[in-house]
Amino acid sequence: MTKDFLSIADLTKEEILELLDLSIELKEKQKKGEAEPILKGQTLAMIFQKPSARTRVSFEVGMFQLGGHALYLAPSDIGVGTREAVKDIGRVLSRYNEGIMARLFGHEDIIEMAKYSTVPVINGLTDLLHPCQVMADVLTILEHRKNLDDLKVTFVGDGNNLAHSWLNFASRIPMTLALAIPEGYDPDSEVLKNAQDAGISKIEIYRDPKQAVKDTDVIYTDVWASMGQEAEAQKRKAAFEYFQVNDELMKNARPDTYIMHCLPAHRGDEITDSVIESPNSIVFDEAENRLHAQKAVMVKLMGK
Repeated sequence: MTKDFLSIADLTKEEILELLDLSIELKEKQKKGEAEPILKGQTLAMIFQKPSARTRVSFEVGMFQLGGHALYLAPSDIGVGTREAVKDIGRVLSRYNEGIMARLFGHEDIIEMAKYSTVPVINGLTDLLHPCQVMADVLTILEHRKNLDDLKVTFVGDGNNLAHSWLNFASRIPMTLALAIPEGYDPDSEVLKNAQDAGISKIEIYRDPKQAVKDTDVIYTDVWASMGQEAEAQKRKAAFEYFQVNDELMKNARPDTYIMHCLPAHRGDEITDSVIESPNSIVFDEAENRLHAQKAVMVKLMGK
């Protein structure tokens, strides 16, 4: 693997599959009480420009389970790019820690941080990408479906960082990725083109979610307005009204279609309570697997 984990597109197909295998192995060992302190004595600096319960807890618990320690750095602790230059933060934290996880707004900031850091940098989320989440998602699908053969995932909602990371995954692993997105909210054109040009997967964009979910294995959704888009919330609510994952939409999918959401969910907006609480929902397995997928990333990057 490369020094850092910034994007799924930076990995080969083989490296992605190795990470998934390692995630399963680490999860099984933890459940059996056979976990090894692989990262004993190591520390991970966690930079949060954007707050998150799941990201903080999963990385902090993951480091503890691996025998290491995680340091939480709140937005007020480090003014990324304001109080201190990004390249300086990367260089200084490299002197104290064996790894850095950063959850930032600008993707260019995490690229710069990785460039100047001498230790691995893990992308905990940027406005462009959310690779750790999609690795956890795929791990969850693999557990429930037992394989990734002929996989179809339908992403319903905004062409956001999650849609981008799914496109990156589809550029490495063969699948069908259907994106049901209202006009004007399409994914980044370069990310989309790179995935299409890879020629690995069938990538489809729909304006009608009812068509997109036909014969799909997974329906995946996310909030309509991400952090930093609060001013657009009402405008987005109107634009995405027809893209709600509800019982009516589910009638167009197979009875065994899985439901996924990265959380936090705005119940009653992008997804209804009845769907997220349905037997088809694997949302909380997905949330748990952030822990195991990220442990695999940390072991691969930081393991001696």
